[in-house]
Amino acid sequence: MYVIAEAGVNHNGSLDLALQLVDAAADSGADAVKFQTFRAHDLATVDAPKAGYQARTTGSNESQLQMLRKLELGPAAHRALIARCRRQGIEFLSSPFDTASLKLLTGTFRLPVLKIPSGEITNGPLLLRLRAAGAASFFPPA
Repeated sequence: MYVIAEAGVNHNGSLDLALQLVDAAADSGADAVKFQTFRAHDLATVDAPKAGYQARTTGSNESQLQMLRKLELGPAAHRALIARCRRQGIEFLSSPFDTASLKLLTGTFRLPVLKIPSGEITNGPLLLRLRAAGAASFFPPA
C-alpha cells in the first residue's frame, strides 16, 4: 500500500505551516505528501468571483484571484519543501494546474511523479504537455 498525505493548500500560503505539514505526514507514516502548484494569475482573472463555497468559508470581500495569490507557493518554497521531504524520508508530490507550474515541477525540480488535479483530467493541452515533458507515470510506483 502507498499512502499519500494530502496537504493541498492547507498551508494557507505559509511556508512554515507547509513544512509542518511535511513533518506531520512523515510522522504519520505516509509515503508521500502532496501539494498544489499553480500561478494564481493563470487560473483566475481579476474580476472572477469566488465560488459559493469559497465565499462561505473565506468571506466574499476578495476576488478568487486575491484568494489564490495568498495560497500560491513559489519556486523557493517548493525547493524548501522538497528538501524537507528528503530529510524526512517522504516523497514530495504536487499537482500542477497550469503549464508554467508543470514546467517548474518537471523541468526545474525533475519530479518523476505528478498527480493530475481531478478538475484537470479533461484538460487535453495540459495532459499533452505533461506527456511531452516525459512524465510517463502519473501514479507512484507499487
